[in-house]
Amino acid sequence: MGRQEELLELAYRYLPGAAFGAFAFPEGAEVVVAGGRGSKVWDVEGREYIDYILGSGPMILGHAHPAVVRAVQEQIAQGSSFYALNEAAIRLAEKIVRACPCAEAVKFAGTGSEATYFALRLARAATGREEVVKFEGGYHGHHDYSMADESAGIPRGARSSVLVAPFNDLAGTAAVIEEQADDIAAVIVEPLQRVIPPAPGFLEGLRALTSRHGILLVFDEVVTGFRLAYGGAQQFYGVVPDLACYGKIIGGGLPLAAVAGRRDILDLANPRRRGTKEYAWVSGTFSGNPLGAVAGLAVLSELEKPGAYQRLHAIGDRLRAGLGEIFRRRGVSAQVLGVGPLANVYSSPEPICDYRSLRRADMRLTQGLWVELIRRGVMTNLPAKLYLSLAHTDDDIDRTLAMFDESLRAVLDGVGIREATGTRTGSGTSPSAVRGG
Repeated sequence: MGRQEELLELAYRYLPGAAFGAFAFPEGAEVVVAGGRGSKVWDVEGREYIDYILGSGPMILGHAHPAVVRAVQEQIAQGSSFYALNEAAIRLAEKIVRACPCAEAVKFAGTGSEATYFALRLARAATGREEVVKFEGGYHGHHDYSMADESAGIPRGARSSVLVAPFNDLAGTAAVIEEQADDIAAVIVEPLQRVIPPAPGFLEGLRALTSRHGILLVFDEVVTGFRLAYGGAQQFYGVVPDLACYGKIIGGGLPLAAVAGRRDILDLANPRRRGTKEYAWVSGTFSGNPLGAVAGLAVLSELEKPGAYQRLHAIGDRLRAGLGEIFRRRGVSAQVLGVGPLANVYSSPEPICDYRSLRRADMRLTQGLWVELIRRGVMTNLPAKLYLSLAHTDDDIDRTLAMFDESLRAVLDGVGIREATGTRTGSGTSPSAVRGG
């Protein structure tokens, strides 16, 4: 028994589904990662993979970037957590405010899920209303309000306070909002929902609609923040929300997240207001921890350098164009989605503009492709998205496209699909898998 096989046996014994969270590799293509550098990771038996998971997005510079490693090494020698003010987190808050159009103040959190949870709490405190609106297929972490329509174990009170609107359908969204506008505290949206771009005028329409009814607009920028542009999706699309949620990139690969936005809203979480009726509790043991802050500062310093975003968009464009050409050449109707350093491809003859159209894509083909790609040395969370980094080279893209072509051919021959549909743990991919990560 090899080392990876031994570890996988232990993982299946002690971890439900051999997974840490909602993500699990397809059976027969599991990987136990030993380490990574740049755009590559290696499993415990030394096999190399071009990595498009990138820790589910934080590693926009690639793995073990020297500036991040140096910053963390220097900080950890001074201490890893204080539950107190520290210079690195103060400097990071300043960076976020200067970069992000909506930001006047910042409250740190530990994860992106915490950030969206706290943003909705702040919205309720600010408006005195209870209901929130989210969009079909949108993912805002794993707390009860974001998962109200997707998970068992959610209390009725949480379910009843969440309204669900159709993404990219402004008229449909207006109908949902206007029926109960006086009870709605916030509309929370991924400005780029997973990898589906907003339709022209959709975000602008949301901004006007929420402003008209005194509803707070919350952008979930956990994925898009500092990724589509230095100022995130709100800079890229030119629409400014009331609050924005950050994670992934701002922690540089360590646990750190934030809610940023209007000062009057953030000040409701000022601990000096504890004991008042308007005070909103926003806190956590590791919020603003210096390790995450120094890693985040190192990443943002690299992203500030000239040409960083031009490169991220160029490699994303090249990968998406290449994927589209492969599917055309193989005679498979497909939609290639994504913006900047985000991409994915779905087998579907119809344009994908929302979650409903995404659900009609052939996820069985996606599952087969996923297995074949991993076997050829391309690590992805294909049902969700491909993340790219500044460490990905032109050669990486060329090799990836070649292996995509080989994998698609294998799936069309029936090899990948047959093997992907049989599992010992019931871990087959459903359309809902596209909402994670």
